[in-house]
Amino acid sequence: MNKKKLLSFAIALLLGVSSTFAQKQPVDYVNPLMGTDSKISLSNGNTYPAIALPWGMNFWMPQTGKMGDGWAYTYASDKIRGFKQTHQPSPWINDYGQFSIMPMTKQLKIDQDSRASWFSHKAEKATPYYYSVYLSEYDMTTEIAPTERCAHFRFTFPETSDAYVVIDAFDRGSYVKVIPEENKIIGYTTRNSGGVPQNFKNYFVIEFDKPFTFNKVWADYHLVETHLELQSNHVGAAIGFSTKKGEQVHAKVASSFISPEQAELNLKEIGNKTFEQTKEAGRKAWNNVLGRIKVEDSDENRMRTFYSCLYRSVLFPRMFYEVNGKGETVHYSPYNGEIRPGYMFTDTGFWDTFRCLFPFVNLIYPSMGEKMQAGLLNTYLESGFFPEWASPGHRGCMVGNNSASVVADAFMKNITKADAEKMYEGLLKGANSVHPKVSTTGRRGYEYYNKLGYVPYDVKINENAARTLEYAYDDWCIYRMGEKLGRPAEELDVYKKRSQNYRNLFDPETKLMRGKNSDGTFQTPFNPFKWGDAFTEGNSWHYTWSVFHDVQGLVDLMGGKKMFVSMLDSVFNLPPVFDDSYYGGVIHEIREMEIANMGNYAHGNQPIQHMIYLYNYAGEPWKAQYWLRETMNRLYLPTPDGYCGDEDNGQTSAWYVFTALGFYPVCPGSNEYVMGAPYFKKATITLENGKKLEISAPKNNDDNRYIRSLNYNGKNYTKNYLNHFDLLKGGRLVFDMDNKPNKGRGINESDFPYSFSRDAK
Repeated sequence: MNKKKLLSFAIALLLGVSSTFAQKQPVDYVNPLMGTDSKISLSNGNTYPAIALPWGMNFWMPQTGKMGDGWAYTYASDKIRGFKQTHQPSPWINDYGQFSIMPMTKQLKIDQDSRASWFSHKAEKATPYYYSVYLSEYDMTTEIAPTERCAHFRFTFPETSDAYVVIDAFDRGSYVKVIPEENKIIGYTTRNSGGVPQNFKNYFVIEFDKPFTFNKVWADYHLVETHLELQSNHVGAAIGFSTKKGEQVHAKVASSFISPEQAELNLKEIGNKTFEQTKEAGRKAWNNVLGRIKVEDSDENRMRTFYSCLYRSVLFPRMFYEVNGKGETVHYSPYNGEIRPGYMFTDTGFWDTFRCLFPFVNLIYPSMGEKMQAGLLNTYLESGFFPEWASPGHRGCMVGNNSASVVADAFMKNITKADAEKMYEGLLKGANSVHPKVSTTGRRGYEYYNKLGYVPYDVKINENAARTLEYAYDDWCIYRMGEKLGRPAEELDVYKKRSQNYRNLFDPETKLMRGKNSDGTFQTPFNPFKWGDAFTEGNSWHYTWSVFHDVQGLVDLMGGKKMFVSMLDSVFNLPPVFDDSYYGGVIHEIREMEIANMGNYAHGNQPIQHMIYLYNYAGEPWKAQYWLRETMNRLYLPTPDGYCGDEDNGQTSAWYVFTALGFYPVCPGSNEYVMGAPYFKKATITLENGKKLEISAPKNNDDNRYIRSLNYNGKNYTKNYLNHFDLLKGGRLVFDMDNKPNKGRGINESDFPYSFSRDAK
């Protein structure tokens, strides 16, 4: 081959590679296994591969853990016990409404241990819309393609007269019936981890496309020869076929929290589609959702990390509603056990997700945010309280009254179409009462808080300082919503004043937040490195910054901008020391901070995730730009160990997505996003209203991480924040990036983001 031909061949090859790269769609970059290499002692995400559609009612997953194990899929495992329908939001909350399907050959094995098959990640393919794995002990492949409430299975068997599928409805009360003449199995599972009424059931239906040559039911892993229908503590079914080599057997699976009849209706989501058609519909659905944000970069790992995080950002809260035979949206209420009209969403903890997950939905997917707000109103109407942690009903977990943030932020952004006056009523109810059975719903310690201005350290209410700080922010949210609704001044004044209660915990000696006793004295002794105790899964260095609505007030308390910046710097400059005595041992969140090599910065947990952005409030935005880039580069990878702590229902992922775009909602309810710096050379957001927001940073790289200047729709822009309603108009943000800080940009108070104290002046 002469040089000319060789050159032509090389150019063609490069163009081919470039073309292949360009043809990739957003979902092709997603790795559902990101974060799955986790365990109780160390979380690299504590995720599982959710084979699902965005916000889908039902997820599916390969199950490596034992029945009831919250770590149902771990990357280090080497055996699969079944393929489970799951609704698990986190291993700590665990699952509900779960059952599994396990194919096999040779000998029928029912017990979850004996039926498990070896597998390899080398013979496993995981995408959001499709999962495939080779089960080596049975010489067969299982494939799954999901819809919102169904799943399409394809089993490829070897030549055998002993091909089986075992259905496990799990223990704690289950039912199963085999209907051979219809190639069908129906049943229900009741297994849950709490948060359900007495009549809770998840009804399922499974239809096969091949007649059974074998069919039995079983109880407690023992076959029952005389029945095809059984209800007991732990039941299931086993059906069999004779198959040719490479023969494919299909199963369509649906479930319902309403009734067996509704489960049959839900099966219409698949209808007459082939497996490939179901798979392709799922791929299209994912690309429609992920494709709202298009990022461009030559580093494929960054693309993979971004879209994997975006995938995690649109899983929760999940749909908990169905469509009946009349085409009406209805739901089983996990609060009162009734079938009610309208939307319902669940499986999210607001302590985590108020921070940026819900603001992300409100910006990129507002029509979904509108449905979520309608669902929140239904929760209030059906239970008397907004949720704080829902799975599927009220769960006792975490602290705060952050439903106020979730409700107010959507209302302030004109997302809410539900009865806003009724929702505001629900906020007042939650601020001045506590759920009679679930003390983390409403406000535990509200009597002390309303009287003293803080929850005391010495009244046996744990994590009291964390509660006080979050209640103060939540009061500001109520004030903001009430003000927009035109509520009476005397009512608004109560919450306006209470929003300043964070001041009651500020210790001028240490310049940190500190627990306070009921007599007005600070707790002693005070160790700012002590995790828990007065705080929640963090220490004073982490929680001191939880004044989202009034950072200027905190700056003033610390003695001004210079000292404030020095305190921010200290978080990174301190060694990763800790006091774990409250827990009696090192909890995984502490370990994750310790090994990150970022001082006392604990990005693996939520309380401090907004902290880096606070440099913008003190006139040193370049420090935010530096540390945000460090956090993204060091602590996120598109790998099974890719997170730096619990992913937590999209919050830690949405942080990455926002930060990669170059801005973040430090204070939901303010209608502002605080500036960071863009991560990619170009990102384009297609807003739901049809407008496009283009973010361009052509000189961007890891050296050029600093903003030299910003041109916003043709004009120089110096502010350290962006306005929500301005962004909705679309436009173009062009960043001139540099390898050294511009210490003359974003330094004036007129450039600083919203703070209550500055706004009130």
